Amino acid sequence: MRQVVLDTETTGLEVNKGHRIVEIGCVELLERRPTGNEFHCYLNPQRVMDEGATAVSGITDDFLVDKPLFADVAQEFLAFIDGAEVIAHNASFDMGFLSAEFARLAQPVRIAERVSVLDTLLLAREKYPGQKNNLDALCKRLGVDNSHRDLHGALLDAQLLADVYLAMTAGQGDLGLGLQNEPVKARVRAAASAIVDAVVRVRRADAVELAAHVARLAAIQKVSKDNCRWLRD
Repeated sequence: MRQVVLDTETTGLEVNKGHRIVEIGCVELLERRPTGNEFHCYLNPQRVMDEGATAVSGITDDFLVDKPLFADVAQEFLAFIDGAEVIAHNASFDMGFLSAEFARLAQPVRIAERVSVLDTLLLAREKYPGQKNNLDALCKRLGVDNSHRDLHGALLDAQLLADVYLAMTAGQGDLGLGLQNEPVKARVRAAASAIVDAVVRVRRADAVELAAHVARLAAIQKVSKDNCRWLRD
């Protein structure tokens, strides 16, 4: 089985408020073994980062100004994940943002038709009920070294998640659940698949939001001493 462990970083938490992906990181597994093939890119989101998102990832607006748009890397990225089982932690977040990005393309792509999804957060909650199951907690519980994780990063987190997934399912057969837990496995995969089947609407900004955007750009222009990239000719 070919699997792709995936993580993203975004401008903010809410895709339905127009937040965008700024980083994608992927690690390929083949028959549960890392192949060494990875996909990684930073993206210009064409909007400003939330302060909270920058605090978590360290990614700034200035860093992103010369990075490609999602449309520029979409085909290469799709070729990397096409036909694979995508493994993500809290997959509803990553797949929701990816579905929205693919929906914006001139030729939209329904990612639900191209990949299946396994949510390691759902899997961890089944295996460790009542415990913390974020990535740091799982690294500590499973003996995965994350001492170099000072900030969130899509590729770093995908690499850590690959180690966590393999440790969490090691020596226990497919998904580490065994045949006796087939209903659990079915629930994990069914819930994850429902994520990418959901319709993601791309909502256009209204007049009030456009005015707020203009005001934000004006503030950036002032702070940057008339050097705001988004206001250049």
